Amino acid sequence: MTTIKKLIEDTLFAVGMDVEIKHEQCGINMSYNFILHYIGFDAKRIQTAMKAIKPGVTLEQYVKAFTLHELGHALDRDALFGSLTRTMEVYDIKCGYSKEERYSNPELLALLLEEHAMNLEFEETAWNNAEKLNRMYGIVEWNVFEQIKRHGLMTYQQAYQKDLKIYEKLLSAQSEIA
Repeated sequence: MTTIKKLIEDTLFAVGMDVEIKHEQCGINMSYNFILHYIGFDAKRIQTAMKAIKPGVTLEQYVKAFTLHELGHALDRDALFGSLTRTMEVYDIKCGYSKEERYSNPELLALLLEEHAMNLEFEETAWNNAEKLNRMYGIVEWNVFEQIKRHGLMTYQQAYQKDLKIYEKLLSAQSEIA
């Protein structure tokens, strides 16, 4: 854990940003809490997540690239705050329905797609900001950064595409009934 925290601290120092760091056992490798303005990391989850990346990516490269990504969110903090009201509305609506109901009702699934799109936009913005930081400060070798970025975005893209296919099938089934 101390190695990972040190890598995060080194990256923060290199780019001249001051963000608190917290070790959390939450199952998410790294995250940015925009409300409390800190980067959280789960050392155990980072070790697991690294196994899904192609061989040749070191722990140092992985942690530094994801730290840049979380700092990318920090640079987009105003937009994250701006989305808070809608995020809470979507959350409240989702809480009123079971997973089965959300995935069998096109209107509820459209809400999930809206949430996916919003999350994907924030992720893309954070990676774009991270790319700018990496270009300015040369923290992570470029081809490795791109590989980690693609891997990081893939999870969000796949979730969106999966739910979009379900949504399209629901709409198609509805139009056949009508």
